[in-house]
Amino acid sequence: MDLNFDLMARSFPLLLAGAGITVEITAMSVTLGLCIGCLVGIARLCSVKPLRYLANVYVDFIRGTPLLVQIFLVYFALPGLTGSRVDPYFAAISACSINSGAYIAEIFRAGIQSIDKGQMEAGRSLGMSWSQTMRYIIMPQAFKRIIPPLGNEFIAMLKDSSLVSVIGFEELTRRGQLIIARTYASFEIWMAVAIIYLIMTFAVARLVGVLERRYDTK
Repeated sequence: MDLNFDLMARSFPLLLAGAGITVEITAMSVTLGLCIGCLVGIARLCSVKPLRYLANVYVDFIRGTPLLVQIFLVYFALPGLTGSRVDPYFAAISACSINSGAYIAEIFRAGIQSIDKGQMEAGRSLGMSWSQTMRYIIMPQAFKRIIPPLGNEFIAMLKDSSLVSVIGFEELTRRGQLIIARTYASFEIWMAVAIIYLIMTFAVARLVGVLERRYDTK
């Protein structure tokens, strides 16, 4: 089988534009997921039982259901409750952020629990409140330790964001599908898509490696 390299080259600009949208979705989702995950992770460790229970339910539900189903819930099921159509961009960012938040919550919880309990006791002995100790002593140390798993979450979301193509959102995978529908060159286009994903994930992995070495806690 002869590969149509000319078609691959001509398709790259369109695919790269889709890759830019993929990176945008991933960056926004993980950023919002960080905010959600930080709050939920702390809530899972707090002494207020109702708050801890709600945080546990959220994490268990999101981690126990596929991202694809969560996208369908936001895009197809939510309009049935609100009576108004949900924008594909909003649905993509919302579903991916909520999904990422649950996994990041577990990352934060594990990172916080990895810090020696004496750190909290030392902060409290200095007259700091629980929240102040968490903010100024525990979280800075925990954040250094969670850089690798956060990087893995970014890479996972970068790849999983391809699922938003099912609601017609034109990120990298959807762009590939549209080009194939026009050219019927499945192998060439999917190979080009795979190469672009590989380049993006490789770049992120190298960046995470640099950050990990810079903030090495050993």
